[in-house]
Order: sequence, then structure tokens, then C-alpha cells
Amino acid sequence: MTNRALSHLGLAMRAGKVVTGDEIVLKVIRSSEAKMVILAGDASDNTKKKFRDKCGTYKIPLVIGFDRERLGTSVGKPQRVVLAVTDQGFAEMISKQVGIMSEVEYIE
Repeated sequence: MTNRALSHLGLAMRAGKVVTGDEIVLKVIRSSEAKMVILAGDASDNTKKKFRDKCGTYKIPLVIGFDRERLGTSVGKPQRVVLAVTDQGFAEMISKQVGIMSEVEYIE
């Protein structure tokens, strides 16, 4: 895996600072524990809208990019559509990498 953002995501997962799954991610967004949400670029339009709206309401950075296969592989799990980073330091490390990438279609 050459992508540093995905490597940092894997490191955050091993540190226990990443949660995955629709409902759990929505829960950490509502409780403001999420510092960044990463959504697969191949997620459905409905899912993208739901997380864009929720992250916008709670002012949490949202990154839409990669695909579900690469997101899952980066955290050592099968395909993942949505992930939330719950540590500010990891979120900043990942967002610096994401800012210079061409694969990411949307950063808010």
C-alpha cells in the first residue's frame, strides 16, 4: 500500500481510534467524538448525502475518496464504506495526506 493516508488510517485503527459501520459512525458524529469521517467514493448517493448532511450539521470534516475495498484493506477488515477517526492527531495526519491526493473527490 503506497498511499500514506491509508497507512495512517491503518495505524489509527491499530491504536483503537477508528470506528466503522453506518450506525456506529453516526453515533460518534452525534456525540462529537468523530474528528474526521472518511466515506468510500463508491458509496451510494443516498449514503453520501446522509453523511454530508450529518457531518455538515456537526461541523466534522468529511473526506469522500478511495473505494470500499481499499478502505477495508487499510484497516484490516473486509470492504468498508464509512469510517470515523476519533483522535484529533490522527485526523490531522490523515487530512494533510488527503489534501495532496488526486484520488479524493471531496473534502469538506
